[in-house]
Amino acid sequence: MNNSDVKILIVDDEQIVRESLTHWFEEDGYQVSSAADAFDVLKDLHPGKYDIMLVDIKMPKMSGLELLEKVKEIDPDCIVIIITAYASVPSAVQALKNGAFDYVTKPIDPDELSHLIKNAIKQKKLKEENVALKASIDEMFSFEGLIGESPEMKKVFELIKIVAPQDTTVMIRGESGTGKELIARAIHMNSPRRYYPIIPVNCGAFTETLLESELFGHEKGAFTGAQYRRKGKIEMANGGTLFLDEVGSVSQKMQVELLRVLETKQFTRVGGTEIVKVDFRLISATNENLERLVEEGKFREDLYYRLNVFTIYVPPLRERRSDIPVLANYFVQKFARQMNKPILKISDEAMEILLNHSWPGNVRELENAIERAMVVGKPPEIKPSDLPFHLEKVNSFESDSLEEVEKKHIQRVLSKYDWNISKAAQALNIDRVTLYNKIKKYGLQKN
Repeated sequence: MNNSDVKILIVDDEQIVRESLTHWFEEDGYQVSSAADAFDVLKDLHPGKYDIMLVDIKMPKMSGLELLEKVKEIDPDCIVIIITAYASVPSAVQALKNGAFDYVTKPIDPDELSHLIKNAIKQKKLKEENVALKASIDEMFSFEGLIGESPEMKKVFELIKIVAPQDTTVMIRGESGTGKELIARAIHMNSPRRYYPIIPVNCGAFTETLLESELFGHEKGAFTGAQYRRKGKIEMANGGTLFLDEVGSVSQKMQVELLRVLETKQFTRVGGTEIVKVDFRLISATNENLERLVEEGKFREDLYYRLNVFTIYVPPLRERRSDIPVLANYFVQKFARQMNKPILKISDEAMEILLNHSWPGNVRELENAIERAMVVGKPPEIKPSDLPFHLEKVNSFESDSLEEVEKKHIQRVLSKYDWNISKAAQALNIDRVTLYNKIKKYGLQKN
């Protein structure tokens, strides 16, 4: 904000004060106007009309303190500096309570007032930058990476909108590669905790001992190699969100520890005695059948109910094939920017192959396939030969027996029609009984 952008209003019933201050601040390059009383100011005041007001406290009809209150009601961002020749502690306190930026007494020292104006501009600029940054964060991360137009994904988006503003514990369920962490981040970024961190922990990547240290941290000397005190992920998530991925792989000992910290929101670091209090939201994710693990006694029932307060199921890609084109094109745009490569679309033939693939690796597999195609492909579009399945298809068919070829072909057709036997049989040009016999013969199963 340059001086020429700053709009200052001087409100004083003394003409000589208005003229001298106007002259002074115009010399500094500000836009300056003046008013003789409060009613002149209020008749057409609106947010953003003035950046700074210099208001005399003692004026006829309406005092400067009354004007201050009304200005703050209309434009809370306007900075008001109170001026008076009758300084008193009560009036100063009242002015600051009502939102005045500062309080100066007559006779006014122009240099002191100029310094005060500069500080006010700095504060206003910082406030505006903070608001813009928050708006930018909100816009940037609200649903970043979550792509889908299918009814199944629209349902997921609705659930995210419902649960995000609450502080409820959420469990995200779905196969590997469906984007569970993206959904956890979307919940976090649309929650009141979004200005604090989201701390992800892949529970399946650690042994029991390492996971304990990872989650709770440790004190110096707690074990061999612990040369320093180290914060755990739970402590790092204070104020924000802790995301526990693959929570079904947590050992029974750690399940007890987790339940305790969820119930009490406090814990001790490994090797320590100091109680650490934390405030975090928990989101967990799993691709396992936790109900079966509970029945088998491998997962604590009380922890299961504590985690499973609100559930979001993420459908696999094969159950939402209508999302494949929009996802594929999103990844093409993404990698085109990253690789600075002018490939901006997918040929019809290549898209047909993408639509017919079974996608056992879900969205992650699709992203990897598009990345690979972008690396080997040439502008202007991705062709079938750029896709990894093309090579797999050629290589596998060269070495497979006739029965293997038939088995794979039937599997692909069944996946394409989501195991609709009638449609698959029609596509294969065989009757339903024959198809059932082939499924039984090859031991085919729906993924």
